[in-house]
Amino acid sequence: MDIRKIREDEYGVLEEFLYHAIFVPEGEAMPARDVVFLPEIFIYIKGFGKADDCCVVAEQSGQIIGAAWTRIIPAYGNIDNETPELAISVLPTHRGQGVGGKLMEYLFETLRKRGYARTSLSVQKNNPAVRFYKRLGYGITYDKKDHAGNEDYIMLKNLN
Repeated sequence: MDIRKIREDEYGVLEEFLYHAIFVPEGEAMPARDVVFLPEIFIYIKGFGKADDCCVVAEQSGQIIGAAWTRIIPAYGNIDNETPELAISVLPTHRGQGVGGKLMEYLFETLRKRGYARTSLSVQKNNPAVRFYKRLGYGITYDKKDHAGNEDYIMLKNLN
């Protein structure tokens, strides 16, 4: 597996990874794929490639199997205009194999080199990924409801 920065000609894969980043509690069906085009979700990839945008991918056997990206956008986990908000997704067939952790470490180092001091995210309280984010050094700053009324944590990680 190779962890690297995304190439501009690969930005189109972010739509697929945005869809797989949607948390669906056990026993519930995945939403229709067009859910990614709701404005409050599509903001995570719309026009990706701006100066503050950063994305790293995991590639295996010529296929991108995971992506972690940050943007400074007015979305769920936005803290301020200097803190990029994280989104991460690994294809379901490759989860639980350490791909996410490797993506995150590479992304953190990339963000440090770009001069960012911290990164934020929003995650539903009942999402098992909360433990993953805590292991990576994220702390809960506060909670709030998302567009669908779910209880979310807003988490923050210092990169220094």
